[in-house]
Amino acid sequence: MSEPSESEADLNRRHAEKMAKRKAARAKMLATKTEERGLVIVHTGTGKGKSTAAFGMVMRCLGHGMRVGIVQFIKGAWNTGERHVLDRFPDLVTCRAMGEGFTWDTQDRARDIAAARAAWAAAKTMIADPAYRLVLLDELNIVLRYDYLDIAEVVETLQRKPRDLHVVVTGRNAKPELIAIADLVTEMTLVKHPFRGGVKAQAGIEF
Repeated sequence: MSEPSESEADLNRRHAEKMAKRKAARAKMLATKTEERGLVIVHTGTGKGKSTAAFGMVMRCLGHGMRVGIVQFIKGAWNTGERHVLDRFPDLVTCRAMGEGFTWDTQDRARDIAAARAAWAAAKTMIADPAYRLVLLDELNIVLRYDYLDIAEVVETLQRKPRDLHVVVTGRNAKPELIAIADLVTEMTLVKHPFRGGVKAQAGIEF
């Protein structure tokens, strides 16, 4: 194998020097990050992936042997793939699918409000339980958007959660009050979606 040319050797040397400086700077920055505590995490925006990313964190927690609680505020009537997977971990996961579909499906505001309040009661029980390390409130933002729950009560509950508990909230149109108290907020941006091209929701992708 031929030796690298001088210009290529110089390029490799400069790259190594740059990476060494970057590594040292990162190590210095990480040394200042010493706090460990539970986070309030919000996934919102019009793009796909909010619940998908949240369930990815659920899988990570399971990998560490952490107990997880899940309340689904909307998709209770859906036969989702993630639910079948999580059923295999009964000692680590409690999944309460308490929604009855989207509000345009039920067309019954009183029924939607009752379902949202029942789901919120289950969520508060999980949040208060010290056995859980992560609680996922899937599509909570949707019921907050329609004012089915009191945003002030939700914010207060999240602010008073156990210190070591992570709480993940998903759904479009996150309320400003929720964003304000969250530690981590990610907005999924829609760039392109197959639904607009006539492709229906498919198993393994949307559910």
